[in-house]
Amino acid sequence: MKYIVTMFWAMILGQVVGYLGSALTGGQYDFSVTAQLSFLVGIIVIIVANVCVPKKAKQN
Repeated sequence: MKYIVTMFWAMILGQVVGYLGSALTGGQYDFSVTAQLSFLVGIIVIIVANVCVPKKAKQN
């Protein structure tokens, strides 16, 4: 469930950033390119979150 929520927010925030970035630079807003980039960033965030989890100390 947390992966679905992460991807949902990555898509929403990615679209906002893409729209604002294109408006500020005077460029053309493209939904599909922004969606692909948002999806990629969401996957990277999920991978980094899983890799950076500290391992529990071994109990003797």
